[in-house]
Amino acid sequence: MHLDEVKAEAARLSPWAHIATIGADNKPHVVPVHPAWEGETLWFSTSAGSVKVRNIGANPAVAMHWQVDESGDGVLLSGTATVHTDIETKRRLWTGVFDYDLNDFIPGGPDSPDAAFVAVAPERIVVLKQFGMGGRDTWHRT
Repeated sequence: MHLDEVKAEAARLSPWAHIATIGADNKPHVVPVHPAWEGETLWFSTSAGSVKVRNIGANPAVAMHWQVDESGDGVLLSGTATVHTDIETKRRLWTGVFDYDLNDFIPGGPDSPDAAFVAVAPERIVVLKQFGMGGRDTWHRT
């Protein structure tokens, strides 16, 4: 399976995905995010002080799941996350990568100290059809 096929399937399902992180206390945390692809990197914006950011600092392994539609199709991703708060990255990503206005979520713009972006480098992605009963395709980072 090619990554472009994975991206198309995830986009078909939902613009939203849930990300699971694990904190220093070994407790899971799952929240929705609105990611965007840039090449082979999946990005999402967040607050620099969020639980996600703290958890990624403790353990960069993450899992993501695109919402299953009525057919039972879904996309599962596992990878490694890094947090980016440098002004150059924030300004670069602020326009042109996401399909929504980031100002709605971080009113101070890319120069805000609260603005952060998380890059997820996927290692394995599974596309399920009908909860897996209709088949599955897998993409691996080469």
